[in-house]
Amino acid sequence: MLGASLNKVFDYFKSRWQSAWNYSLWALLIFPLSPLVGAVTIGFVSLITWLKQSRKISRRPLNWGFALLSVLLLVSAGFADGKTLAFLGLFNFLPFFLLFVAHSALIQTFTQLRQMAWVLVIGSMPLIIIGLGQLFLGWSLNLEILWVVFNWIIVPGGNPPGRIASLFLHANTFAAYLVIIFILGLGLWLENYQQLRVKNKQSFPPHPPHPPHLPTPHSPLPFLFLTVAMIINFITLIFTNSRNGWAIAIFACLAYALYQGWRILVGGVTAIASSVLLAAFAPSPVAQFFRHYVPAFFWARLNDDMYPDRPVALMRKTQWQFAWSLAQEHPWTGWGLHSFSTFYKAQMHTRLGHPHNLFLMLSAETGFPSTLLFFGLLAWILITGVQLLRKSKYINKEDRLIFFSYLLAFAAWVLLNTVDVTIFDFRLNAFSWLILAAICGVIYRYKLHDRLASHPNESGNDKQQF
Repeated sequence: MLGASLNKVFDYFKSRWQSAWNYSLWALLIFPLSPLVGAVTIGFVSLITWLKQSRKISRRPLNWGFALLSVLLLVSAGFADGKTLAFLGLFNFLPFFLLFVAHSALIQTFTQLRQMAWVLVIGSMPLIIIGLGQLFLGWSLNLEILWVVFNWIIVPGGNPPGRIASLFLHANTFAAYLVIIFILGLGLWLENYQQLRVKNKQSFPPHPPHPPHLPTPHSPLPFLFLTVAMIINFITLIFTNSRNGWAIAIFACLAYALYQGWRILVGGVTAIASSVLLAAFAPSPVAQFFRHYVPAFFWARLNDDMYPDRPVALMRKTQWQFAWSLAQEHPWTGWGLHSFSTFYKAQMHTRLGHPHNLFLMLSAETGFPSTLLFFGLLAWILITGVQLLRKSKYINKEDRLIFFSYLLAFAAWVLLNTVDVTIFDFRLNAFSWLILAAICGVIYRYKLHDRLASHPNESGNDKQQF
């Protein structure tokens, strides 16, 4: 009885929100090729959700935290010397907070998580094809349709030269996008692989039941598509020449292997990664041995032998030290968003958009209180999500893998932003906040599952809070 009543409570979206959710999926599919069309559509869905779910949204404590963070960011911009740039910088945060809050109310089920992952994987394929053509076929394009409705710029040979960037402005940004897609796609691939194994065993049982019953085998076409997509994605990621992308992709593979209990695969991936690291950083006799087997394309990129004599101002260590010194000078409100670039150019005579670390950038530009609150809110989502995955009795076994995939994509986003800053690409920023919203929406739903199971006499107001 309890399970039936809970299903009625939580499956409301099927009748009321299906159309809004479908619009979001179409927007995600269009987003990589036309950020403006995708943004307008997602913005429309967010507005409708806010209007219809305002009571639920206003009752969630996490949303109060983002409201307080918004106030702190506005205060920081008000105290900045360059107020115009600081207030413009808010557009990298405040609209995405609204998107997150709305979609965390809209997204409620694992079916939606799967649909979103499928759309992101399918939508990435044109960008991957363009990137491979850019690097290996010398494709170039500068196409504008109605200003920014379609604005495709393809630099032949990549940007920087020799590194795939596709329609993104830089190879590192494209690598960050590919890593997120790779993680979600790999989760779908593992799900389909397990389904095929189960269905095939059911189709050919060793002792057929009486009367004979042979269920239809699971179609292999989705599995084949995902296999090809993940192979091409990984190849493209390699040619972005992004050390961060390589490291996080390997981390993701290890995490999946550990989660699945595939010890042999864990050992194999660890051995390969260790060989590359030894070839790059071990003492000379050891390194020379491994360099006979590891291509220089990998180890020379890791230890910077591929790009010798790099200016000190372009070193991450230099950027991080400078950002930390700025943060210590104005610890409460920071210097204002977009201020790092101005100060760094004046000091180092090098133009640099950010210090390649989101934590340090926010500390320098918005102060320690807002930075700690921001990452405290993100930490709550990640920790609560992990606890839910481990302890909830109401998540079906077949749904745990897709939720793990989203948590892993979230962890990858955090790692990416310790060595880079991904918020300045509109598409990547939107995808990241939608992933967070998906995690948070499921957390609220299943926290209420667990709460109602423990306290079946909870009031209706408590249901609305979640």
